[in-house]
Order: sequence, then structure tokens, then C-alpha cells
Amino acid sequence: MNIFRRKTINDFNEATEHSGLKRKLTAFDLAALGIGSVVGTGIFVATGQGAQLAGPAVTISYIVAAIVSALCALTYSELASMFPVSGSTYSYSYVAFGEIIAWIIGWDLILEYLVSAAAVASGWSGTLVGILKDYGIAIPASLTTAPISGGIVDLPAVIITLIITWVLYIGVSESAKINNIIVGIKIFVILVFVVLGITHINVANYHPFAPFGTKGIMTGASIIFFAFIGFDAVSTAAEETKNPKKDVPMGLAICLIAVIVLYIAVSLILTGIVPFKSIDIDNALPGALSTIGITWGSALVGVGAVIGMISTLLVTLYGQVRIFMVMSRDGLLPKRFAKVNKKFGTPGLCTVITGIITAIMAGFLPLGVIMELCNIGTLFAFVLVSIGVVVLRKAMPDIERKFKCPGVPFTPILTVIFCGYLMSFLPIQTWIRFVVWLLLGLIIYFVYGYKNSSLNK
Repeated sequence: MNIFRRKTINDFNEATEHSGLKRKLTAFDLAALGIGSVVGTGIFVATGQGAQLAGPAVTISYIVAAIVSALCALTYSELASMFPVSGSTYSYSYVAFGEIIAWIIGWDLILEYLVSAAAVASGWSGTLVGILKDYGIAIPASLTTAPISGGIVDLPAVIITLIITWVLYIGVSESAKINNIIVGIKIFVILVFVVLGITHINVANYHPFAPFGTKGIMTGASIIFFAFIGFDAVSTAAEETKNPKKDVPMGLAICLIAVIVLYIAVSLILTGIVPFKSIDIDNALPGALSTIGITWGSALVGVGAVIGMISTLLVTLYGQVRIFMVMSRDGLLPKRFAKVNKKFGTPGLCTVITGIITAIMAGFLPLGVIMELCNIGTLFAFVLVSIGVVVLRKAMPDIERKFKCPGVPFTPILTVIFCGYLMSFLPIQTWIRFVVWLLLGLIIYFVYGYKNSSLNK
């Protein structure tokens, strides 16, 4: 069995020529996609969760996670400039390591994006419920809580997921326009929080700065790494970008710089105006402003958070649909899933299936479980991307690279070490769930994917 058969540049070119996808996106659109995906639940919800683990030193946790993400972005940029196709890490692995590794990473990415989208929907629901409660509107807990946590279903999470699925179904350019508008609103309300909060910082709240020591900081980093997940969604849009070899690396760079600045500023101010033990995990930023008496600011930021997380959900679902589409196009999953809708120019069936599965996960799983699963899948993907850069420098030295990752092989090796270190802080239950998911994927590959692969035929 040739499970390590590899794709070539010609295979990619042939696939993209007949994909039916429309090239409409610019570097600005890609940067907005990245910001839309990354700045959402991570900043409005995960900041509070990270503070419970690390105290005010959650800022250091964000810096650690940011360093790892920046290193990953450098490796992503090189591979994206070499292979401007949808599929992100899955496509890169197909060239660097062969089909079985590509399948494993593709299956892993499905977990990452599905779980990430479900987490965003769940976080959005918690923020919405918190805001409505401030206005005296109470939704029954049974309709906003997953069954594992004692409820029936998280209905708001299900509804918003299905709405965004419909938006993605009707077209990528329409989705990008909506995302760009929401990103503008989101950055505005975050800046409002920063400006209002900076004058109410109580330095006493920073003591003790790291109550749980280095372990708390690194555990916080491993959990809130979720906050940086999504910038790789930029590379999944390569096939729908006007000039992918130039625009993808530029979009990644703009996205990460903006995100790192926003996260560090928000975490510093949040833990400065509210004692970390008093932060409302489900309603962190609006709740903090409400605590210091700025109710109008709390309302504004709360509404902005609800609107802002919609773009995060949109981009995360977009990334999952594109991964799903490319794996189906390659025959590893049924090819009919990859069919592009002629009217809207989108992979319609992939979009519908992804939306339904995400809605079920968001409605019936608690946020904590979802976030942990998402982190381990993403870190594993980043490890393979980093190794892929080193492998392809040796295997394909002559191929054009519009962007070169600096410091190879040291930068990718450092990235692998950092990612592995963060993974070591995740709970054992998360590792067990991850291994079970990978074993299920291998069964599907050997039963269906291997014999139906395009390379096999």
C-alpha cells in the first residue's frame, strides 16, 4: 500500500483551474478574515478564563501564545506562497509528507475548525445571555445550557450557527463584505474598552501578579491559545484570492500584528480594573466596565462583543468548509461534497453539512470541553506545518518562494518545541479524546479514503 504517495505542483494547478471558485479577495480582505476569526471569543471570553488560571499574569500567557503564533505564521506564510490553494496545512502536508499524513492533518483540521466554531457559538450565546440579563430579559437556563451542564440545549448558539451557515452559502464576496464591516465594529468597541478602562486601573489589582506561578502562566497560555486560532484561516482562502502569493503572507502579517497589540492591551486593562477572581468569565469586558460604574460603556462593548463574535464564527466556518471541500475533491471523502454551487460559487453541500454538525456541537457540549479539544488539534497542525517547511527546503529547493521563513531550520524547530510544550499542559482527558478522534479518522481512511483517493485512480 502506497500510503505515502504525494501530490505535485501540477496536481494543485489542475485542481484550482477546475475548482469553480471565484478569485475576489484582496490582502485587506484576508487580513480582515484573520482578524475576524482571531479577535472574537478569544478576547471577549477567553481573557476572563485565562485570568482565572494565571491571575494578572494572563498578559504573559498571551505574550507566550503570541510568540508561538508569530512563529507559526512565518512557516505558514512560506508554504502559502509556494502553494496558493485552499486546504491550508492539509494541502501542504500532501506535498511534504504524503497522503496518510495529509489525511491525519486534514482530519485534525476538521476537529480544529468544527470545535473552534462551536466554541465561538457557545461564547457568543453566553455573552448575549449576559447582556439580556442586564436589561431584565431572562432566557430559561435550560435553553442556554448544554445537557452535560444540566440544561436541554444552548439554543442561541444553534440559531446563530445556522444563520452564518446561510450567509456562507450565498457567496464568499458577500461574506467578506459582512466580515469587513463587523471587524470595523469589533475593533472600535475594543478601543472604547481600552480608553474607558485605562483611567480606572487600580495597581493593587496586579498584586500578586502571578498567584499560580509559572505553571499557572503556561496552563493559561495552553488554554487561551484558543484566542489565536484562526489566523491560519487566511491560508484556506488562497484559491479565492486575486494574487495569493503576495496577498496571503501580507494578510497574515497585518492580522497577527493587530491581534497581538489588541490582546495584550485588553488583558492588562481587564485585570487592572477588576480583581482577577471577580472577572465574569461569560461576560468579561462588559462586566468589568459595569463593575466600575460605566454602564453605557458596558452596554456598548457588550453589543459590540455580540456583533464581533459573529465574524469569528463566519470565518471559522469558512475555513472548515474549505478544508472539507479540498479533502472531498481529492477523493478522501465523497467527491459530491466538493461540488460548487453554480449560482453562488460556493461548495453548497459542504457548507450545509458543516453548519449542521457545528450547531449540534455548540448546542450540546459545554464551552470548557470544546476549547480544550480545539487547542490540541491546532497545536498539532502547527507542528506539522513547521516540520513541512524544513522538509520542503530539502525536497523542493528550486520552487519559487515569494516569502521565505527566516532562520530555517531553527525557527521551525523552535516552533515545534513551543507547540509541544503548550500541548503538555493540556488535561489528560483532552489527549484521550484527541487520540480517539485520530483513530476514528484512520479507520475512515483505510476503509474509504485510500481506495477512492484521486492519486489512487
